[in-house]
Amino acid sequence: MTNIIAIASEKGGVSKTTTAISLGGALAEIGQDVLMIDLDPQASLTLSLGIPPHTVRRSIADVLINSISPVGVSRETSIAGLDLLPSNAEMLMAERFLPIRKDYKLILRNLLRDIQIYDAIILDCPPALGAITQNALAAANLLVIPTVPEYLSVYTLRSMLGVVRSTRANSNPHLNYRILISMFDQRIGSHLNLSEQLRNTFKQAVCDTVIQVDTRLRDAAVAGMPVTHFAANTRSAQQYRALAQELIQYGRSE
Repeated sequence: MTNIIAIASEKGGVSKTTTAISLGGALAEIGQDVLMIDLDPQASLTLSLGIPPHTVRRSIADVLINSISPVGVSRETSIAGLDLLPSNAEMLMAERFLPIRKDYKLILRNLLRDIQIYDAIILDCPPALGAITQNALAAANLLVIPTVPEYLSVYTLRSMLGVVRSTRANSNPHLNYRILISMFDQRIGSHLNLSEQLRNTFKQAVCDTVIQVDTRLRDAAVAGMPVTHFAANTRSAQQYRALAQELIQYGRSE
């Protein structure tokens, strides 16, 4: 069974796309076949894999709007085992017109249902809780919520968990979630305090793995590669490998 993981947060700048590409790279590194789907109109994931969005002729928007097969639009990347279904500015139109269609929140789930050639599908969501993100949560087995241990980022968890409850009630009763502490800086006292508060509040829902700040993550995006392949021996590469193993074990325990 294909594991579908949505990476989502209403807050921008929390390493959502970085987590998507790095997790995908870590899974591909251990031999999994991974499809990454860029659902963000800003197309940061597409760009971070070395593809200028303005050169993309067929994108995830064609899949959602015209019901084209995702496999027919996906493309190989420079990383073995890692495929991409790219995004471009047409996703703005998808966000606008999807809600007029019947059962619009289930469109992505229905399109991905019969894809069995991948071990994992990673959905990189836009920083909003609109139709696209709702489609991703309806399709996913697991939601990963990257959260910087800072007030504004932690505050948005209330909205995210409200959407989780709504999704469970209306379209995906089996959706699980994990909170990932990202961009953690152990030199900052408030990061230490808020991280502890998150663990005290959400208990086992917080990932054991913590992603610390690392400039090599930005360098990897510029190079168009996951950090696991761009700077394989760095701290962030090791942390994302640990996250991949943690999520695999979590999936097996469910």
